[in-house]
Amino acid sequence: MRMSVMVAACVLASSLAAAQRGPAADVFGPTMVVDYNQRVPMRDGIELSADDFRPRAEGRYPVILLRTPYLKSGRNSTEQGRAAVARGYVYIAMDVRGRGESQGDFMPYQHDGKDGYDAIEWAARQPWSTGKVGTIGKSYDAGVEWLAAIQQPPHLVAMVSLATVGDPGTDIFNTGPTGVPTPTMISWYHLVAGHGIQDLSAVDWSALAWHLPLNTMDDVSGRPLPYWKEHLNHPGSDPWWDSQRYQTRYADITVPVLHITGWYDDVQGVTLKNFAGMTTAGHTNQKLIVGPWPHAINRSRKLGDIDFGPTAVIDLDGSIARWFDYWLKGTPNGVMTEPAVKLFHMGDNAWADEAEWPIKRTQYTRYFLHSGGHANSLYGDGALSTTAPSSHESPDKFTYDPADPVPFITEPTFAQLGGPDDYRPVERRDDVLVYTSEPVTDATLVCGPIRVQLQAASSGHDTDFTAKFLDVSPDGFAQRLSDGVVRGRYRDGMNRPSPLEPGKAYTYDIDLWNTCESFAAGHRFRVEIASSAFPKYDRNLNTGEPVAGATRMVVASQTIYHDAAHLSSIVLPIVPNAR
Repeated sequence: MRMSVMVAACVLASSLAAAQRGPAADVFGPTMVVDYNQRVPMRDGIELSADDFRPRAEGRYPVILLRTPYLKSGRNSTEQGRAAVARGYVYIAMDVRGRGESQGDFMPYQHDGKDGYDAIEWAARQPWSTGKVGTIGKSYDAGVEWLAAIQQPPHLVAMVSLATVGDPGTDIFNTGPTGVPTPTMISWYHLVAGHGIQDLSAVDWSALAWHLPLNTMDDVSGRPLPYWKEHLNHPGSDPWWDSQRYQTRYADITVPVLHITGWYDDVQGVTLKNFAGMTTAGHTNQKLIVGPWPHAINRSRKLGDIDFGPTAVIDLDGSIARWFDYWLKGTPNGVMTEPAVKLFHMGDNAWADEAEWPIKRTQYTRYFLHSGGHANSLYGDGALSTTAPSSHESPDKFTYDPADPVPFITEPTFAQLGGPDDYRPVERRDDVLVYTSEPVTDATLVCGPIRVQLQAASSGHDTDFTAKFLDVSPDGFAQRLSDGVVRGRYRDGMNRPSPLEPGKAYTYDIDLWNTCESFAAGHRFRVEIASSAFPKYDRNLNTGEPVAGATRMVVASQTIYHDAAHLSSIVLPIVPNAR
C-alpha cells in the first residue's frame, strides 16, 4: 500500500513538472512544432489532409508546399520539414485528393489545378504565414504545381519543379509521345490505387506487358483501375484531357521556376520544353539544372555501366534553398545574377554554364542516312554522313512483327525506363537498321534537341517508326543517349489522325528529345531505326484499329528511303567552343 502511494506521488510529480515546462515542449524538439492531418477545405467541400512543420518561435514565416499522391508521410516529410524549419520556413506536405488521409476519389490530375489553388491560398491565410508560398515537387508532384500555377493563385511566389510530367502526349506517362502508350505505366496506376501505397511484388510486370487488349491489363493484374481505362479510351488530343494541359499556357504563368531534370530522366523533354517555353514567353525569372541523372534525380554518380564522375552528384538541396531564400525571403544571395542554365556534359563529365536553352551558338548539322540497301543489323552497310545522296540509293527494308518486337532495355515497371545501356545485343536483329558515322577526329559536343526525319512506307494501315541516337566507343560499346517514336496515324499531329495508305511514302518526324554528350575523338555517331521499342512503347498492331481494345496483329513490311528525292536524316545540335 505504501509503495502504491509512493508511485502515485512520483507520477503526479512528473506530470506537474511536464506541465510547468509547457504543452508538448519536447515532443518535436525545442525549435519545431508539427500539426498532423490538418483538414484543408476545397471549394467543393472535400477536405484534404496536410501535415505542417513550423518553427516554434512566434512569428510569420514563408511556406513551402508539397502536394503528392505518394502519401505525405512517404516522402521523408519529417526530414524535409526539419530542414525547412531550420531555414526559417513552414513546410506543408499534403495528400492530393483521394490519396492518404484526404477525402475524395483519386483521378490523376483531374482536380489538381483547382485543389492546388485552394491549398496555396489556405496556406497563405494561416496566422503563422507571411502570405508567401513556394511549391516544390518531383514527377507527378511537379506536374500538379504547374496545374495550380495556371489557376494563378495570388500568393504563389516561386516553384521548384523536378523531373516534371507534362501535357498528355508530351511525355512517356500521359499516353506517351505522339499517342503511344507505355505498358509499363500500368504498374504506376497499380501503385497508387485506393488511398494507400500498393505492393508491386505480386505481379509479373514483364509478363503483363504482353497482354492484349491494353484496356484489360488492369483486370488481369487483379486490380481494376478505372482511370487506366479512361486514359486509354481518350487518345490523341481528345478534349477530355483539357484539364490536364498547361504547356500551351506559359504566358499565363509568371511565377519564377527552378527547373531540374536529368539527361536520362524518363520525362526529361518536359522540363526542357517548360524552361524554353517560359523564357520564350518573356519570363526571365527562370533557372535550369540538368545533370547526368535518371528520374531519381541527383542520387548517384553511376547509372548502369557508366560512371559520370565525382561531380555528378551536387549540392542540389543548397541550390533549392538559395532559390527559395531569394524569392520567399528576399535574401540578396545573387542567385538571379548567375547564368540561367547549368548543364552536365556527359563524356567530359563536367558542368558548364549557359545563358539559355537551347544554346544559341548551336550549329544544327544534318547527317543523312546512307546504305546499299542492307542497313539491317550491326553487320549491315548503313552509314551516316553530312553529304546528301546525289543519286539513287536503294532503300532499306525490314519486317516488323508485333508478336516479336524489338526490345528496349529496361526494368518492367515505371520507376526508370532504361539508361546509358549498350545496344549491341539489340542491334544484331535484322528488324533494326543501323547507320554509323565515321569516327570524329576532334572532341565534339552534341548538346540540344535532336530530331530524325524519315521518308518511309509501310504495308500496314498504321505502324510505328522508332529512332535512337547512340555514342559508339572505339571498343564498340553503343551507349543509348536518346530515343523517340512516331505513330503513323498521328504523323500530321495528334489532332489529325488518319490511316496510312499501304505502300505510300510519308514523311515522319521523330522527336528524340535532348542529350548533352561530348564525343571524344575516335567515337562515332549512330542512329537506329526500327518499328518497336518494347515495353517502353506499346506495340503497334499495324491494323489502324482503336488501340485500347485491339488484339488483332498484322505483320508489316517497312521501307526506309534515303535517295536524292527522299532524304532521311538526323539533325544534331553541335555546339562549338564548348566551355
